[in-house]
Amino acid sequence: MTFETLKVTTDGNVCRIVFDRPNAGNALNAKLIAECAEIVARCTAEDSPVTVVAIEGGPEVFCAGGDFEAVSDSGSAGDPAPLYDLWQALADGPVVTVSLVRGRVNAGGVGFLAASDIVIAEESARIGLSELLFGLYPACVLPFLIRRIGRQRANYMTLMTRPLSAAEARDAGLVDVVAENAERAFRQHLARLTLLKKPAIARYKAYLSACRGEPVADREAALAANREMFRDPEVRASIRRYVTELKLPWED
Repeated sequence: MTFETLKVTTDGNVCRIVFDRPNAGNALNAKLIAECAEIVARCTAEDSPVTVVAIEGGPEVFCAGGDFEAVSDSGSAGDPAPLYDLWQALADGPVVTVSLVRGRVNAGGVGFLAASDIVIAEESARIGLSELLFGLYPACVLPFLIRRIGRQRANYMTLMTRPLSAAEARDAGLVDVVAENAERAFRQHLARLTLLKKPAIARYKAYLSACRGEPVADREAALAANREMFRDPEVRASIRRYVTELKLPWED
């Protein structure tokens, strides 16, 4: 498949989406958002073999945020709904989403990190929200960012407008792994992530999206989810096989 703003490759059950607008700092325009949404929709379809989706930028810039040139030309930022819906699909879809971060991430680019299940950043990464400097605020990013790092940390990051280093972003909870080489770290993660099956990922993420982290309020949903999982014949078969043969589900 060829795209105007992306480079896309699929190897087995792993799809890699690379932003490819280097002359614009991989800024988000309507075309990039639409193409990315198309790929994510294909990957999250029930009949797709893909279980891991990686989002990447360039070596110097992951994503500079919204396309300010398009805004200044048109006098409008366009409809924000497609980008929000794309982040929602990454956050809650039946695949594991991984952001591989090198260089600078700004504004709307942070939304991809906040919506990802796992964020791997190289030591050179710098991640910030600059919107308030322009009289704006990251309205669409914040729901995902707050869910990932908490309200006060998201508030502080928004107010300061200062880019965080990779280590600072890890301390805040926005980055999971800081690595000298993001590609090497990603490959190490794939050794485990590619063992997961799509139905299990889908069930888990559906449960996680509704889980509030409040034991009393979450009790009934947790009990119902537990009972449903153990009624699954495939789950029970895997357990019986392990008990009788000491073989994990992926082992021959």
